Amino acid sequence: MNTTSTRLKHRAGVILVLISAMVFSSAGIFTKGVEADAWAVIFWRGLAATIFTLGYLIVLGQLKREITSFGGPALAVTLTMALGTVAFIPAFKLTSVANVALIWATAPFITAALAWIFIDERPTRVVVIASCAAFCGVAVIVAGSVGVGNLMGELLAFWMTLMMGATMVIYRRWPETTAALPAALSSLVLLPVALFFGAPLSVQVGELPVLVLFGLVFAVASVTLSEGARRLPSAETALLSTLETPLAPALAFLVLNEMPATLTVFGGVVIFVAVIWSQRAKQG
Repeated sequence: MNTTSTRLKHRAGVILVLISAMVFSSAGIFTKGVEADAWAVIFWRGLAATIFTLGYLIVLGQLKREITSFGGPALAVTLTMALGTVAFIPAFKLTSVANVALIWATAPFITAALAWIFIDERPTRVVVIASCAAFCGVAVIVAGSVGVGNLMGELLAFWMTLMMGATMVIYRRWPETTAALPAALSSLVLLPVALFFGAPLSVQVGELPVLVLFGLVFAVASVTLSEGARRLPSAETALLSTLETPLAPALAFLVLNEMPATLTVFGGVVIFVAVIWSQRAKQG
């Protein structure tokens, strides 16, 4: 019975993280598909995500329980998710969707390193080798941006990946940590910041429905990722999340007609080979 329960818990975690990855893959087209600047996107997406998530908790009658169980780990998740979002949205504005997605593909290795440092979840030799290869791929992508003017976008994408890796490790260490409320609060705390640094109230009225829809998408993706991370090892959660990597550039090409640069393709191949090899070696 215990083995069956563990298997079902693992399967549920896999499904939740895969849903999150598929939904998150649309973030680039939402962000680059509007003229609103990054702070306006952060504000309206965050406001909508907060309303949707809190509404979801109220309808299910879980808001009081989430507030009661809100503790230090939940606060840490709130902060890491907020810090990740601050970098996530501007990254798309400053560089290509493909670059952001490919740097995100290093999440399994960044998460494994953080898990090793903070919760003593030691990575295997395969993960260490694959991590080195993946970072070489990131270096190639970043090298392609030197002198082009979008290096800051790659650095922000890397910071976002680091923060999301930290989020996964927190959930792995404290799996009882609430999921939906930290996601809502991470959006809520950024609203005054966006108002201070940007002018979100001057956004075009015609773009508001797109930004509200983005908020709904983000709310779904954040909650499913958090719920999945509670059920899986940190590195596995991050690995499954890399499904976003091929989907995001594909959507950017189909919707935005955005073609990845040559070095982006080359660096992406290196990262993909590292991810695939690490999994095949693990299964073997």
